[in-house]
Amino acid sequence: MERVTGIGGFFFRARDPEALALWYQQNLGVDPVPKDATLRPWHAAEGIVVFAPFANDTDYFPADRHFMLNFRVADLDRMLGQLRAAGIAVSHEMTMDGIGRFARIHDPEGNPIELWEPA
Repeated sequence: MERVTGIGGFFFRARDPEALALWYQQNLGVDPVPKDATLRPWHAAEGIVVFAPFANDTDYFPADRHFMLNFRVADLDRMLGQLRAAGIAVSHEMTMDGIGRFARIHDPEGNPIELWEPA
């Protein structure tokens, strides 16, 4: 069975995402989300974790949700095959050069979950 390998990120709504990201960086050492693939994201002991406040009006995840989890996976294709076989809908499949491949599912309560296979 395919399993997630860890949390790849935590995305949440904020009134002032840039100021809040700066606060987390200055006070807790959590590096902000890189603007491109040449910059380094926060790297926790177990691997990269993207800790990302988003604007309240973001459309990156559903407006009726305040957060979205991102889980790292070793093999996105195998994970998606397993999820589809279980009747779970998959959406938002995409590739970001230098970052990796992504897909989205929702848990039974409608919470968005992004799956990420790092490049």
